[in-house]
Amino acid sequence: MKYAVYKLQYTDFFLLSFMISGINSPSSDISYLARIMRYLVRKEFFTAHPPSDGGETLFGLNQKSRMLMHDSERSLVSIIIMQHSSWFLAAWHCLSQCIKEGGTAFSKAHGCELWDFASRNPEVNRIFNEAMACTSNITMRAILSHYKDGFNNIRSLVDVAGGIGGHVAEIVRAYPHIEGINFDLPHVVATAPKYEGVSHVAGNMFEAIPNADAIFIQRILHDWTDESCVEILRNCKKAIPEKTGKLIIVDIVLPTDDHCDQFDDIRMVMDLVMFALTTGGKERTEQEWKKLLEEGGFSRYKIIKIPALESIIEAYPDPE
Repeated sequence: MKYAVYKLQYTDFFLLSFMISGINSPSSDISYLARIMRYLVRKEFFTAHPPSDGGETLFGLNQKSRMLMHDSERSLVSIIIMQHSSWFLAAWHCLSQCIKEGGTAFSKAHGCELWDFASRNPEVNRIFNEAMACTSNITMRAILSHYKDGFNNIRSLVDVAGGIGGHVAEIVRAYPHIEGINFDLPHVVATAPKYEGVSHVAGNMFEAIPNADAIFIQRILHDWTDESCVEILRNCKKAIPEKTGKLIIVDIVLPTDDHCDQFDDIRMVMDLVMFALTTGGKERTEQEWKKLLEEGGFSRYKIIKIPALESIIEAYPDPE
């Protein structure tokens, strides 16, 4: 149910985006709205209650449609808004050109890569950060409920490319003994709110990462090429103690056999999203993760499954 929205067709997404925008005009054509609602009831996003007296049909919320409310605990409004922004959709129209000529779809649509585009456009930066935070909130609940012992012995934790700090703030709230560090690019942390127990540090993960007992890196490595990931992993290794340090990766592990679960189709779709929006980013199988970790100095690792698209990859630094 949590990821039901991701299984919709694009027609459904456009209609849901329309619903999220709200209808406040007194001149709205209710007959048009009724036709849209009839379709969304069919897709099980709303309930319909036909009147017994011949009046108007009443529509109600269900578990799915509550995810489309701004104030819902599991709201997916921000990710839907981003996916229907003109700058986001433009990249998908360049996929064929990308395949024929090489390069990235996003850069062909906009003349630069996603991260540069966001840094030059404050509104895009805001929409992107809010979208990432909204989906990460769902994943964070799964992490905190299924990785309870993983944070117990950590005194300091740096969230690499942590956006506006929501991830590490939730961890610190659940484990107040942890000193949290939110680490990201200057234009990102410039918009980050204050959180108790969390400090914001600006920098570049390709240059250096703040020192801590452990590093948390959620849905970041899938944005980058293998070579870039190895570079990031080596910087992670330098930032944590050799004997007691720990790297906590939260990312998708693609299936390689017939033992599939309810999220595997969506994991495959996310690989195509990486293709459209990033420079060489991709989702990876366990064997591909193993190769990256070994080259980055983390040959010892274990994968912990949680009820989310992502898994936890707990890795430990190799001795020098």
